Amino acid sequence: MKRRYFFKSAAASAMTLSLIKGCARSETGKTRPNFVFFLIDDQRNDTLGCAGHPIIQTPTIDNLAAKGCRFSNAFVTTSICAASRASILTGLYERTHGYTFGTPPLKEAYIAQSYPILLKQNGYRKGFVGKLGMELPEGSIERMFDYFKPLERNPYFHQMSDGSKRHETDLAADHTIEFLSQNPVNIPFAISISFNAAHAEDSDKENHYPSPQSVNGMYEDIVIPPPELWNPEIFQSLPKFLQNSINRDRYFWRWDTPEKYQKNMRAYFRMITGIDFAIARVLEELKNLNLSQNTIIIYMADNGYYMGNRGFAGKWSHFEESLRIPLIIYDPRVPESSQGIVAESMALNIDIPSSIIDLAGIEIPETYQGKSLIPLIYGKNITRWRQDFFCEHLMNHGGIPKWEGVRGKQFVYARYFEQQPVFEFLHDLNKDPNQLSNFSGDENYQKVLKQMRKRCNQLKNKYSKAKQNFST
Repeated sequence: MKRRYFFKSAAASAMTLSLIKGCARSETGKTRPNFVFFLIDDQRNDTLGCAGHPIIQTPTIDNLAAKGCRFSNAFVTTSICAASRASILTGLYERTHGYTFGTPPLKEAYIAQSYPILLKQNGYRKGFVGKLGMELPEGSIERMFDYFKPLERNPYFHQMSDGSKRHETDLAADHTIEFLSQNPVNIPFAISISFNAAHAEDSDKENHYPSPQSVNGMYEDIVIPPPELWNPEIFQSLPKFLQNSINRDRYFWRWDTPEKYQKNMRAYFRMITGIDFAIARVLEELKNLNLSQNTIIIYMADNGYYMGNRGFAGKWSHFEESLRIPLIIYDPRVPESSQGIVAESMALNIDIPSSIIDLAGIEIPETYQGKSLIPLIYGKNITRWRQDFFCEHLMNHGGIPKWEGVRGKQFVYARYFEQQPVFEFLHDLNKDPNQLSNFSGDENYQKVLKQMRKRCNQLKNKYSKAKQNFST
């Protein structure tokens, strides 16, 4: 049974869904939408020009936001690439699919309902370029993708047959253009371009963020302001298990001196601008092939990034910088009156499969745990939408404390459940948007604390039970 939407106007709902379904369900494939999905590694929500960043230059992505829908409250449910990418593939929480670094490959039961499989089963030609970031059962790649070009960093610059070197970001655009040029006429397609950038080159402590030649010299004449949450007292206020985590270890790799901070921030910005240039090339090819007006573009990151805030590097923990990501969806079929929307409703990485499947006119599996973002893309006023979401980090790693929690509109709850005793955070975003205070021990917040604990248990049990249902 298809999931339902809740609009203020039933007539508006019928009209909008009729428009989308009418475009999506053509037996010839001529009017079913195509999809180009750009997934970025390690980028938090505010590092785009369209999000108000005063320095970084992302004109291509900004233009997509101006014509599409930018989600100002988009989040990942697990802030690490492996688990997040598995969630994007399957539409499931980590608690359910159980995959992250160090686990066995993602199970066949989850692959079978993945959105690439469903698209292929419904006549789409499916492509993948770049960083897969997951271990999958043998034969899964061939089942999911017609065109598969994996690209890994280490190093970012790949040796070409003529002896030259080419950056992974530019190679990703090259392969995507090749896929587009080879696509048969009247066959709908969907391609995922999963950049390794802007992930740091962890094995190179001198040149953390190698950027494409096309952006050489950019930002070198600009002094990057220090992180907003740079005050050492912020770090010192954290519990010892976070102070001694990998977040702090990698801080000393990249951000701990003014010289390192300026060098690495400029290079990091260049990597993102390099991605913007690569996206521009792909969009130009869509235009040249007369595919622009029927191709939906998605831009998203797999997790956030601290960039020195709180004395941290990386992601992994529960604060906003780790969980919040950029998300833009541009559907050229959306009426002009609904273009350039900034949607404030909570969107999650697990919403992407539901949205793609729904936009393609395919029935959404009942097992999917995300929502279709179609009504938000079309600027509809929704009377019922999520008010919170479950979030977690379950990887076995001595430097990354495990946690689970709930991020609501006002309150954020996180418990680091392997600490002795269990350590809880409670943040009030209205009173303290930077999450500098922990109200879990405040007597005035005890009622809220109990409510958030209960909600966390409820969602934890729900998604744990869903995993059991897959097993049976």
